[in-house]
Amino acid sequence: MPETYVQCPKCNYKPSAPLPTSEPCPACGIFIFKWGPSPHISVTSNRHDEALPKNERGYIASLLLPLEKMDSATLYGRCVVLLLFAYWSLYLIGYDYRDGEIGGSFMHNILLPIHEAGHVLFMPFGEFMMILGGSLFQLVLPFGIGVAFLVINRDNFGAAICLWWSGASLVDLSPYIYDALQPQLILLGGHTGEDGPHDWIYLLGTFGQIRNAQHWGAFAHVFGSVFVTASLAWAATILWKQWRRTDHDELPI
Repeated sequence: MPETYVQCPKCNYKPSAPLPTSEPCPACGIFIFKWGPSPHISVTSNRHDEALPKNERGYIASLLLPLEKMDSATLYGRCVVLLLFAYWSLYLIGYDYRDGEIGGSFMHNILLPIHEAGHVLFMPFGEFMMILGGSLFQLVLPFGIGVAFLVINRDNFGAAICLWWSGASLVDLSPYIYDALQPQLILLGGHTGEDGPHDWIYLLGTFGQIRNAQHWGAFAHVFGSVFVTASLAWAATILWKQWRRTDHDELPI
């Protein structure tokens, strides 16, 4: 639940209604949370959150919290990073998943070694897990790093970028899944899936889903695109909150 204040500890201004400590004082402009404990600061609930259980309200709110302290240079740098990732996303989502166009992208070159490493890591768990491991690892590795950002660093922006990475990984996988019905992609061995191992021919064939390969490929592309978009929105929300909290007088403009 957010902290609010009923009187400014510096100028003694009293707002007509309690205000969040993350907002500056309307009278003198100081950020209340920087003044530390004050008898005029209290913890109050948000009317819009009353429908949620107490522990759930706290968990959802914590996912949107910025870092306690951040200098302006770091904040501006993160804004630039977010803009670059948003621009990059337009290209990744715009690639035609039906012909494997994304295979020539920089992102695919990043994910390919991770994919191959996944086959090796899951090899001890049998043939099915070894073949699934390539696709699985390129999805769970960034997700796991994102969890570390959340739990260890308490850095929601870092977690959002990792979620973006997971979504981009799923977009990258969509042509491979789509290709299982009528293999056209040239694999690492220099041949198509008809002439050699093709992860998704094996995986979908195991569940009798080869005929639906193109539908699953399209679903992966759409779902990955949603993940990418949602993660960018999450990151943007956190940066906006960080912007309101950061002292922008640290850098000359």
